[in-house]
Amino acid sequence: MLERKNTALIVIDVQGKLAQIMDGRDNLFLNLQRIIRGVQILGIPVLWMQQNPAGLGETIPELKEILTNQQPINKMTFSCCGDEDFNAQLTKLACKNILLVGIEAHVCVYLTAADLQRSGYQTHVVADAVSSRTAFNKQIGIEKTRECGGKVTCTETALFELLNKAEGEEFKQILRVIK
Repeated sequence: MLERKNTALIVIDVQGKLAQIMDGRDNLFLNLQRIIRGVQILGIPVLWMQQNPAGLGETIPELKEILTNQQPINKMTFSCCGDEDFNAQLTKLACKNILLVGIEAHVCVYLTAADLQRSGYQTHVVADAVSSRTAFNKQIGIEKTRECGGKVTCTETALFELLNKAEGEEFKQILRVIK
């Protein structure tokens, strides 16, 4: 179960022209914005990853504008876990539950989930906030994540699970984010 005190969000490689050709792009971008804003309201840490930005371009403006006061971690490996800076920052967070969002579900998201699972983390792929160029490849990524022990959730389930109660200012803010 997701709990605020031990959960982090990893935003993976939502960059440039590649992001623009994702299956279900508009819903993907909307749900990415929702999950990022939601975890920010809840005070959950975010690690922001970029794959080879010189080749793929930078993170899309829709996400860059809400990932304020943060710098991306640039990587060349498909799995985030292949990057020393990522591993150092993740270790500092001391979170064992990891929400994964981004692209592509069957490559960087899945490979990160598999490596994190092997390292003792519990991964939760946010299915409506990941995609691939084809729906088939996205489904393969989700299936392979499950096979390696990862869990699958969606934006609203993750946010309400982390919120844990239907009252207070945070609840009102989360409602505004998801509507």
